[in-house]
Amino acid sequence: MIDAVPLLIRSAGVKNYLYYWIDHLRRLAGAETIRTFPPLGDLGRLTHEASVAGPARTFFGLGALAVSNYTPVPVLDWAAHGGDIFHGTNMVRHPPRRPRLTSTIHDMTGWMMPELHSAATRQADRASGELLRSAHRLIAVSECTKSDAVRVLGIPPERITVIYPGIPGKFFDVTPAAIAEVRARYRLERPFVFALGAIEPRKNIPRLIDAFESLPESLRAEFDLALAGPMGWADEATRARVRGARYLGYIPEADVAPLTAAATVFAYPSLYEGFGFPLAQAMAAGVPVVTSNVSSLPEIAGGAALLVDPRSVGELRGAMERLLESAALREDLAARGRVRARGFTWEDCAARSMGFFEEAAG
Repeated sequence: MIDAVPLLIRSAGVKNYLYYWIDHLRRLAGAETIRTFPPLGDLGRLTHEASVAGPARTFFGLGALAVSNYTPVPVLDWAAHGGDIFHGTNMVRHPPRRPRLTSTIHDMTGWMMPELHSAATRQADRASGELLRSAHRLIAVSECTKSDAVRVLGIPPERITVIYPGIPGKFFDVTPAAIAEVRARYRLERPFVFALGAIEPRKNIPRLIDAFESLPESLRAEFDLALAGPMGWADEATRARVRGARYLGYIPEADVAPLTAAATVFAYPSLYEGFGFPLAQAMAAGVPVVTSNVSSLPEIAGGAALLVDPRSVGELRGAMERLLESAALREDLAARGRVRARGFTWEDCAARSMGFFEEAAG
């Protein structure tokens, strides 16, 4: 049984992971084998801003979680009856007692950079630390995340298996018509540098804006900087700068692939990522990438992106300038990025995950 509660709330990376992971696990093993808490049949349409389920299932699921977390009623023991594995998230405080407990470590930024997170996120991370330490086996979404979990939480490395997430196939096959349509709808007349992600401290948006604004005037006259993503817990100064730029707001899931593919350059100067879905998706879409030389990002880029110190405005500006001035460099990185991205498939992730579950169940 997989804890699917994050699919019922506003969420980004974890929700993206669970949605495609559960779908592909079910394609491989069947819905009768891959059960969820709460029970979800058709996962519906993916949206990061609302539940993927209808109002009734959402109300039932969140209510059942609250009863499980804050009362002694053994809701999850009942729900997971007959199961061999319960794969929990940081939403669960009292996992069921009979199945073996597993979980996925998505990143360690809550422990390593707590100052970049909201109080609610820090509290959830503290609670999830207990779950991760008590789990029988764990999946990490990158070698970097595994290494950080071993070092920070003291988890024995033999309990953690690295299984990369996948990239939806739609990112590899965006049509020119779809690109033209989103460019017109979002009024992106000029070529643009694109940055996608919640507007929050970890994404390093102020330095990206500084770097773009320090580009030569000739480049700024030719290219725009387009920012997209929900407004998170950024400070008011950052919010004002973002709103004063070419800010597209929250992008529906259906628009993410064509908007990414429409970009001339994708900029992802995050201060820490456990995997970095936007980076992998941009490579799949054939867009040259500038990203950070920290955390998992060099591992995921695999030599197919320009790497910079994310705290250096000068390095970020220099990398963008190189790419915007050189069509040949852009073509080379785009081609290498596509090859690298084909190593991240949900089919492979699901197959390796089933092997993980079988081993964990004994």
